Amino acid sequence: MTRVRSIELRLVGLPLVRPFRTSFGEETEKVCILARVATDHAWGWGECVAGVDPGFSEEFNEGAWLVLRDFLAPALFRAGDLEPDHLERVLAGVRGNPMAKATLVNAFVDAWLRERGESLASFLGAERDRVACGVSIGIASSAGALLEQVDGYVAEGYQRIKLKIEPGTDVERVEAVRAARPDILLSVDANAAYSLADVQVFRALDAFGLLMVEQPLHHEDLVEHAALQRQIRTDLCLDESIRSAADARAAIELAACRIVNIKQGRVGGLLEAVRVHDAGRLAGVPVWCGGMLETGLGRAANLALAALPGFTLPGDTSASARYFADDLTEPHVIAPDGTMAVPRGPGLGVEPRPDRLEACTLRVERLGPA
Repeated sequence: MTRVRSIELRLVGLPLVRPFRTSFGEETEKVCILARVATDHAWGWGECVAGVDPGFSEEFNEGAWLVLRDFLAPALFRAGDLEPDHLERVLAGVRGNPMAKATLVNAFVDAWLRERGESLASFLGAERDRVACGVSIGIASSAGALLEQVDGYVAEGYQRIKLKIEPGTDVERVEAVRAARPDILLSVDANAAYSLADVQVFRALDAFGLLMVEQPLHHEDLVEHAALQRQIRTDLCLDESIRSAADARAAIELAACRIVNIKQGRVGGLLEAVRVHDAGRLAGVPVWCGGMLETGLGRAANLALAALPGFTLPGDTSASARYFADDLTEPHVIAPDGTMAVPRGPGLGVEPRPDRLEACTLRVERLGPA
């Protein structure tokens, strides 16, 4: 059993190597909360995937900070001796807030595993030492700029290219990329920017042999996604709609998708992410690991998760250099074959570089038992 002795919340900011634009808006910096959970014998790290505003999700940094400080951290302190299996019950008094919960769930699991000298990958049930990598490309200023980025990432070895799209910047861009690169594994991600009235856009996209169309409609529109899937050939993938294993089972039962994107930080952490993986595997639905522009800490967690057997498609487990000139951890590097190594050290298998962490820190708050 393990007791949480202290928790440190830290807001950090890292500039992106290039602006990342989606239908939600444009990011030039990754600003996120890190939690460091200390036990009697170890410490562990968790990264919150919430952003600076409630665009992608209802959660955002300032709100998550308050929930972590005032509700979730005190619940861990009150709980006394803990095992990973206890965390869902301990945090159940706070409804929703899966991104905030994931931060402490993952940090506790990291510390618990470090105490035992066990890797996260082994604990989760990973079956691979390396995972296939895809890359997500934001909405570019022009088709030419987009093609230049695609060429660069293909040269680096990425096994799947994903294009962000929005109304007015969709069919022609995809057509240009497919014409230039007829053999690449290609998908698109709409980030819920369309409605069922846009079915003709998706019928047009059917012509380009896409691996999937990700989250075309509003995250609550499972019935509408099912209706859209019946009208197009390309497989639909759900992202924002999947906030738990229960959501995944409902989407699969309704035939609202044929593929599921699992973002562990979005569903409440690594333990719930494994349950989503298991739901997909039981139903014969492929899953893959999505990304949220994580630092090296969050990326290590994603790599361990993506090594599970049900993750059969290349995920957004891109190299550190895709987003950051200087990551918080030692950089995660893509190999020429388009794969990345799964960390095998205790817990996450990586730690922040102290000098880099201090340079990126915007705010710190240290918490302890009342």
